[in-house]
Amino acid sequence: MRTHLPAALSALLLVVLAVLVPVSALSAWVDLELDDTGRYLAAVSPLASDADVQGTVATLVTDEAMRNIDVGPLQETAGQFLHGTALSFTTTEAFQRAWDSANRTAHRAVTATLRGDGEQAVTIDLAPVIEEVKKELVCEGVPFADRIPVRETTITVLPADRADGLRSSFRWLRYCSVWPAVGTAVLLVLVLGLACVRGGLRTGPVAAAVAGGGLVLGAVLLRIAVAVGRARVLDEVPRTDRGGAAAVYDALTASLRTTVWTVLLVGAALVVCGVVGRIVAARHAREPGPGDSGTRGSGGE
Repeated sequence: MRTHLPAALSALLLVVLAVLVPVSALSAWVDLELDDTGRYLAAVSPLASDADVQGTVATLVTDEAMRNIDVGPLQETAGQFLHGTALSFTTTEAFQRAWDSANRTAHRAVTATLRGDGEQAVTIDLAPVIEEVKKELVCEGVPFADRIPVRETTITVLPADRADGLRSSFRWLRYCSVWPAVGTAVLLVLVLGLACVRGGLRTGPVAAAVAGGGLVLGAVLLRIAVAVGRARVLDEVPRTDRGGAAAVYDALTASLRTTVWTVLLVGAALVVCGVVGRIVAARHAREPGPGDSGTRGSGGE
């Protein structure tokens, strides 16, 4: 039994860490970023200068406006002019303010949807943006600008059925908060500390290598989860909204991708240290001690 116990414990440690890493990262992300208005806005606010977001916004604003404007044979020309004007507006400070305002409202929708029970899509309402575009066009004397309707025009970030599927996971991760991450850190310290104290050069390097392998595997699983989540969410987003939704998803999960690389590097460092430590311990064990030569000499006499 003793022969297989170290291997069994090593395998258990590897699996536990591989599971804890993605769970810890996702639960901390939900509690500290996705559920916090300030951090949410800090993540998506820079997207006001993202080309995909600007293009998506300009297209949606133009399409909504042209549904209420009829200029006969000049319809296409008017649409192109309005699209160019809307795209130009997305580079202004007024658009940045409108984008932040829209996302502040969107964050309330995100948390309400993921905490609630009803099926509701998560969207970003562009009505504040349309209102600012309309004001600019009216001030410039653009014909028919006063007929542009200011009403709800949205970018779908998370479809209703996908939000419904994520709701239970969101609640569970939010409940866990940062405690899985704390537990992972404590587990690492205890395992490595006990291995070094009780086993020294014989057990410590092995524990470090196994723990590092668990961290590497957990980081890989986390990266796969982020990639799969992105693909599944964007598959159900309308094509016209896909560029903007992808930019929002990538901005919100940027911290998770940073976590992946951080954990991966720490895990790889532990693996390298463990392997090197094991090699050093093996060489040290093969070297004769100070009394070995003397013992052999006495036996010869």
